[in-house]
Amino acid sequence: MIKKLLPVFVLIILPFIFFKSFVFEGRLPIPSDTIVGLYYPFRDIYSKTNPNGIPFKNFLITDPVRQTYPWRYLSVNEEKTGNLPIWNPYNFAGTPLLANFQSAVFYPFNLIFFVLPFDISWSILVLLGPLLAGLFLYFYLYNLRLKKEASILGAIAFSFSGFFVAWMEWGTILSTALWLPLILLSIDKIFNRTHIIKFSIWSLVFLFSLISSFLAGHLQTFFYLTVFSLFYFIARWFQHGKSLKTLRLFAVFCFLFIVLTFVQWFPTIQFITLSARDLDVVGWKEPGWFIPWQNLIQFLAPDFFGNPATLNYWGIWNYGEFIGYVGIVPLVMAFFAMFFRKDKKTLFFGAAFFISLMFALPTIFAKIPFKFDLPLISTSQPTRLLFITSFSLSVLAAFGLDYIVSLKNKKNILYILGAFSILFISFWVFVLSSQGELISFENLKVAKQNLIFPSVVFMLTAILLSLLIFFSGKDGLKRKIGLFLVYGLIILTVIDLFRFGWKFQPFTSKEYLYPSTSITTFLQNQKGPFRVLSTDSTILPPNFSIMYKIQTLDGYDPLYLQRYGEFMIAQARGKPDISPPFGFNRIITPQNPSSRIMDLANVKYVLSLNPLKDTKLKEVFKDGHVVVYENSLSHERAFFVITTLIASSKQQAINAIFDLNYPLNKRAVVENVSDKSLFKSNWDLGKIDFLNYQENRVVLKTKN
Repeated sequence: MIKKLLPVFVLIILPFIFFKSFVFEGRLPIPSDTIVGLYYPFRDIYSKTNPNGIPFKNFLITDPVRQTYPWRYLSVNEEKTGNLPIWNPYNFAGTPLLANFQSAVFYPFNLIFFVLPFDISWSILVLLGPLLAGLFLYFYLYNLRLKKEASILGAIAFSFSGFFVAWMEWGTILSTALWLPLILLSIDKIFNRTHIIKFSIWSLVFLFSLISSFLAGHLQTFFYLTVFSLFYFIARWFQHGKSLKTLRLFAVFCFLFIVLTFVQWFPTIQFITLSARDLDVVGWKEPGWFIPWQNLIQFLAPDFFGNPATLNYWGIWNYGEFIGYVGIVPLVMAFFAMFFRKDKKTLFFGAAFFISLMFALPTIFAKIPFKFDLPLISTSQPTRLLFITSFSLSVLAAFGLDYIVSLKNKKNILYILGAFSILFISFWVFVLSSQGELISFENLKVAKQNLIFPSVVFMLTAILLSLLIFFSGKDGLKRKIGLFLVYGLIILTVIDLFRFGWKFQPFTSKEYLYPSTSITTFLQNQKGPFRVLSTDSTILPPNFSIMYKIQTLDGYDPLYLQRYGEFMIAQARGKPDISPPFGFNRIITPQNPSSRIMDLANVKYVLSLNPLKDTKLKEVFKDGHVVVYENSLSHERAFFVITTLIASSKQQAINAIFDLNYPLNKRAVVENVSDKSLFKSNWDLGKIDFLNYQENRVVLKTKN
């Protein structure tokens, strides 16, 4: 019994070791050091001791504190008060929250946030990524009748792979991805059912896993997971006799999935259709949209081009999108399986590896969805296919180790070791003989330095595998030594991946996580509602304002309403030009307080690092580098007008807003009116008082 549970214990304890800074020191797996290291007014808190800001570990990881953490925080807080978190009033002058898929409003593990403090709950959510992914993959591999050691290797390779390390602290991508092995396990269990009760339980596991993955908050990763699972199911269906009963059962559960997740996918689809997602994205022909061919070397030496955490990355942007590293030992085992293990399972996962990589690299096939502008797919960066690539390599690594341990004649592994030796030697010849023609001497130095450790790991791998060949056989002593060598390969993999992960992953002090400042306190104490504008992108960046309940015009989200984008680009251009592209690319940061559009948008306070000379702006507060100005011409959030213009199109509407002959606080512009008799010209002015202003509820008292 202990032997059976030992692998499970190992896979549970390893994530806690990786997260030792959180478990034993209370440091959070959140890049909060970037908050106090990059942005004002937070940098000013530590200006006496750190004039240039607190040192931060990894500038590449800012999205968790700029997107997913604030969105989940707002969602959970609304749920705690019994409200459905439909709306986010703090960014983009108000934007959908539930429909914003990454807010993960209905993810089952959100229950953790109802029990523990939010920052601790978030950290546990992040820790659950590698923990559950490892356990689920182990059980899946063990169910395929692989040896425990092989199943452990595959689980470790997947749960601490480059893909998992790169996206670990986002809280959504890995929460989506971790369910894949459990989905595959439930499919296998359903096909191999022996009892009706067991059959029903695994059907429910399949449904729960699929729903949980969908609700975890990353649509692109879920799409890849669904396609992969579908092909896996089809392969198993053909393998098990093409039973119509099983096919009908899966159809029923897929229908149930659609019904049970309606509350999430329906508003999300609405939001997507109203968004500027298809109009304002980075071109797929830009460098870095696909994995550059030269970056395949990162499967062997992940930091060959440097690492953003050590500030020496010199490759094409961005590092996190190109990391499919699973460790040297798993990579060797995976290729051994693909070349020498001849069975349908190896063929399936080998094909998945090559196909996913083919569509992530700039191949002819990969460019097809973008040339034909396929909905959703054409706006998603294909580098995230490394999820499937890493998963397939991890499974193949388990197949490879299981196969080599079972073989009497293990000498075929020498062919794979020879091929890898040639690759490493070629890399060393390149970096040692290059004269700075293709790569600068400084970058060559980085490449050379970061090639040392993978080379050492490979040499140790080659030694252990060579010894395994020598100590193969049925003899008791040889068998024990062989098992010892296998565990040596697993330990070497842990060292390899943990070193890589700890180098990239920040664990930060709790005090850095959205600290209170005199600037934020001043704004929180002013009577609202009102909005705030920053004249510099380093001041209170988009979505930070959620944590302080400060409303702004800016926002950072792949989905933003197209009409809002048109409104903001017109004010940025200073004319009623709403033609795409807008150039925002996910981040809208209006920075022109002089525009009368800002007055209409209820911008009452302006934050700046430099003096502003506009006559409507008056300095009312200052702390550190940040000055707060009050806008004397700011319109109220709600007001009465004396006349109404009915616009026949959105272009006519924006033309009317830019008509200087009409004050913006005297006339309303209304679109899509079927009964024009409801509107007249000489309205009476009235009075409005805000009785209550909450995230999803506004109460006004009017007198007219």
